[in-house]
Amino acid sequence: MSLKRVLIKISGEYLGEKGGNSPFSLGIAQEISKNIQSLLRSGVQVAVVIGGGNIVRGSAISHNVERCAADQMGMLATMMNGIFLHSIFQKSGIDSCIYGSTPVPGICDSFSHQKAVAHLEKGFVVICAGGSGNPYFTTDTAAVLRALELKCDAVLKATKVDGVYDDDPLKNKSAKRYSEISYQDVLEKKLKVMDLASISLASDNGLPVVVFSLLEADCFKKALEKGSKKTVIS
Repeated sequence: MSLKRVLIKISGEYLGEKGGNSPFSLGIAQEISKNIQSLLRSGVQVAVVIGGGNIVRGSAISHNVERCAADQMGMLATMMNGIFLHSIFQKSGIDSCIYGSTPVPGICDSFSHQKAVAHLEKGFVVICAGGSGNPYFTTDTAAVLRALELKCDAVLKATKVDGVYDDDPLKNKSAKRYSEISYQDVLEKKLKVMDLASISLASDNGLPVVVFSLLEADCFKKALEKGSKKTVIS
């Protein structure tokens, strides 16, 4: 795939240390930084949406906390992750900036697609934090929304596995991986690679979604290469 600008969606749970000792793993963040540097060197402009599952999951606590409040906690968690990645990127020599769905003076500016696009064109990695800024929407939907606003050519969805399967490959060794699959099939089969609202939004706007494993070396660049293990949803 020959793409000029992509948005990478990274689940917050990948930033946490194994064993749950800390919500932030320096080693994993540095590996993400290294992989993004490789993608930048190939001439691709990069935006990032990060989840917050390593710190708090709104749905997991919503039975004790009012849903809107729980989701707001999740949005703040993504901002913390965004600040963490921004710092690691800067120390790695990557020019980056962070925009939030809600402004936090002194920490991040409110998201502006015009300003964010200008930063992308200057070679900055644009980190979009805070989700969509609204409860009841996941960071998957926020990723598709920001990708459309930033005129990205595709969303790169980094996951635990190397694509979309017809069943959970971690539980079913016979599960089949799709190299390509349509939006409609994902929706009809209710495949749990992303929430259905995000797939529907991508479908309505013809935005491809590339699903691949974050665990492979140089994963972001390889996700765009012909013949690599991945699933393209289009």
